[in-house]
Amino acid sequence: MPQHAEEIWKDDVRDTRFDEGCETVLGLGEVGEDQAGLVGGKGAHLGALSRLDGVRVPDGFCVTTDAFRRVMERAPEVDALLDRLAGADPDDRQAVRALSAELRRAVEEAVIPDDLAAGITGAVARLGEEAAYAVRSSATAEDLPTASFAGQQDTYLNVVGPAEVLRHVSRCWASLFTERAVIYRRRNGIDDRTVRMAVVVQRMVLPDASGVLFTADPVTGHRRTATVDAGFGLGEALVSGLVNPDVFTVRDDAVVARTIAVKQRAVHALPGGGTREVTVEPGQQERPALTDAEAVELVRLGRRIEAHFGCPQDIEWCLTDDGFRIVQSRPITTLFPVPVPDPVPEAVERRTPSVYVSVGHQQMMTDAMKPLGWSMWQRTAMVPMHEAGGRLFVDVTPRLASPASRAALLDVMGKGDPLVRDALETVLERDEFELPVPDADHAGAAGQAGAADHAGDGGHAGPAGPSAGGAPEASVTEADPAIVAELVERSETSLAALERDIRTKSGPELFDFLAEAFEEHKRVLSDPLSIRAIMAGMEATWWLNEKLGEWLGEKNAADALTLSAPGNITSEMGLDLLDVADAIRPHPEVVAFLTDVQDDAHGDGFLDGLVKLPGGSAAREAIETYLRRYGMRCVAEIDIARPRWSERPATLVPLILDNIRNFGPGAAERRFEQGRLRALRTEQDVLARLRALPDGERKADATKRMIDQVRAFAGYREYPKYGIVCRYFLYKQALLEEAGRLVRDGVLDEREDVFHLTFQELEDVVRSRRADPRLIARRKEAFRSYEALTPPRVLTSDGEAVNGAYRRDDVPAGALAGLAVSTGSVEGRARVILDLADAELAEGDILVTRFTDPSWSPLFLGVAGLVTEVGGLMTHGAVIAREYGLPAVVGVDQATRLIRDGQRIRVHGTDGYVEILG
Repeated sequence: MPQHAEEIWKDDVRDTRFDEGCETVLGLGEVGEDQAGLVGGKGAHLGALSRLDGVRVPDGFCVTTDAFRRVMERAPEVDALLDRLAGADPDDRQAVRALSAELRRAVEEAVIPDDLAAGITGAVARLGEEAAYAVRSSATAEDLPTASFAGQQDTYLNVVGPAEVLRHVSRCWASLFTERAVIYRRRNGIDDRTVRMAVVVQRMVLPDASGVLFTADPVTGHRRTATVDAGFGLGEALVSGLVNPDVFTVRDDAVVARTIAVKQRAVHALPGGGTREVTVEPGQQERPALTDAEAVELVRLGRRIEAHFGCPQDIEWCLTDDGFRIVQSRPITTLFPVPVPDPVPEAVERRTPSVYVSVGHQQMMTDAMKPLGWSMWQRTAMVPMHEAGGRLFVDVTPRLASPASRAALLDVMGKGDPLVRDALETVLERDEFELPVPDADHAGAAGQAGAADHAGDGGHAGPAGPSAGGAPEASVTEADPAIVAELVERSETSLAALERDIRTKSGPELFDFLAEAFEEHKRVLSDPLSIRAIMAGMEATWWLNEKLGEWLGEKNAADALTLSAPGNITSEMGLDLLDVADAIRPHPEVVAFLTDVQDDAHGDGFLDGLVKLPGGSAAREAIETYLRRYGMRCVAEIDIARPRWSERPATLVPLILDNIRNFGPGAAERRFEQGRLRALRTEQDVLARLRALPDGERKADATKRMIDQVRAFAGYREYPKYGIVCRYFLYKQALLEEAGRLVRDGVLDEREDVFHLTFQELEDVVRSRRADPRLIARRKEAFRSYEALTPPRVLTSDGEAVNGAYRRDDVPAGALAGLAVSTGSVEGRARVILDLADAELAEGDILVTRFTDPSWSPLFLGVAGLVTEVGGLMTHGAVIAREYGLPAVVGVDQATRLIRDGQRIRVHGTDGYVEILG
């Protein structure tokens, strides 16, 4: 094997050609980055890198997927084993492990055709039979923007001789079926049969140092910060965890931090093939594997590679005495995408990152949305919103620019979600954050965004309200219930007109109509009287909590005073489902039928079957009456692409059955009345205690006005969201009818394809009668990748994800901190539920989930407490928890991971933390 670097590199990879008609073997210089289907992700990337100026790649060749296909055709037992694997329970690890082992054995034992073997050994001969090689797997589902497959298939280093190269090519093919690779594919929704394996064979590099470069910080996502992990010898020592690496942090062409590890071991190549661990000489163990200058040089090289591929890269590198070699580059798939910023005028110099706040954390819906969903939310929102990773964000940079607007924004964010406030403050503390001077238009828009969830719904509202502590303002709406009735009537009138008019529209005319409908949508949501009514309820809540805390020492006193507040459409939705259970409970055959429906994944036609049963007609009428009022709702309802209850009524069946099991007849009326009486008793007690204080009559009179105000308007807080969702359902029905026409005309393959187009793209398709199936396919793939990402509360234009932290000293050791949103303390069994369809609750259970929106409210009736990962003081889950008197803590980071299903926990809804009891 060669002993000197110059001997390794004497043949430039771009001059190597294997052009003797062997279609199963291609030199790296012949491979383009668009040939992943032929040479796998690794091979395609290396081929592209080999042609980049200034990037040096070890010489080699690819054994293409055609070779793999030919060998598999000669091994019919592999096909049978794949059938068995496809039918195996994905949760049965033992069965998956056994079938994977059989598959690997079958592939390794498969006979390689003579001409293929000759092509591989001939390629080795042309590069040097006595040389050492790295033989590396390169699957077609590998190094993708959506799934890197890092470490899932095998690599073999220092393979010497044509026969050994041939044997290790077979081993690479077989590694397609390692247990870890099979499981990884299943988690990423990739069919085992659709993946093919190529193999990359390269001349070995004998490096002084090697490691990994991330061109963006893999932890924070900061795109201008690169990290370099480095160690002595071959990179296998780092990958296997044999040693801790030196870590260099590089930003703007300078090393800004470094950690130099004690490197006691290294991996070196053996003369006859293979590798071994060696002990690093004591005097060298603390020597840096790279100099600062070398780290900066490497990052510059990485930036060139990143620019070529168009996204941050995870790059494996080697350093010899004549420079860096790149042995792999793949996308970093775990980074959250960066929003596309608004254009900046040429005269304005952008000196600071833009700062974006997540809309989903305000809306209690952090799942990825499909393009039609997020683009329609943009169209109907009151403030500009930016998409990234299937989520929406509001740019609050202008709002942060002046001290006054910044303070107001932080105040309103802190009331909603303290973690958002802390995240913003964390960014503001940075030296690099030089605030621009705001212009009036941007400051006003950002002011609206800052209060979006407090004065309406997720950007569908107006400016921020006053702070909590002051006395009630003269301009606050009087506590007149007729105001709410008038607002509801206005909304219903507008909705009825939309329902009447949209039915007559189709084709381009539909989109002309929707442009006008969206303006009416925004007019209704920005109704000044509606905003004042919402703010009146919120201001009264803040005032009561502050003043009763000051005067009586009560924490969150408004919680008990808002129990069973009238006119809360979301809490009524839960109570009305109890009435549905009352209609079904007397009919055991209907209950048994619904139990079967609950276990049937295709049970949405069950309503027709009800009429054949005794009591079934009454049951069907009760469910359909409920759907007429609430059928437009669903989980994650702000995404128009999500199926509504009217479209999948079987979604309600588990909730109805829980109500039948856990409650008796008349529970809805009884629970509402109990809450109302408790609120009344609390009011009487508070007023009596206040009157006993100095200046008590004045304090009691002011408090009584605020109690009347909060009870008059607190329930209305939920109505604008209901109005939004009602309108969205009408939009959706009209658009799906149009999609059906596109399918009938052969423009689209299926109706649901429209969900993967933005609203503007769909309009263009309707007008042109042409669609791009490749765009739709790319969007589907991107959506699958976005589903795996967790959106941050705050995101900068540098890509840094900031989630904030609770800086509290009043939380017991081991407890999980969160935001107190509904008073009381309760202990019970934790039920960790990520999907509403999986809910099966017993009396006294505590619901633990990522987030809740109004569709989860019927579930609240059957639980004793609530814990969520996302939420704020005035988000829907918090409002309904208070309405039902349910102790609740929200914003508990990683609650669904840190709390196991079935554990006993104690929820401290007054103090804002959760204890895990065992």
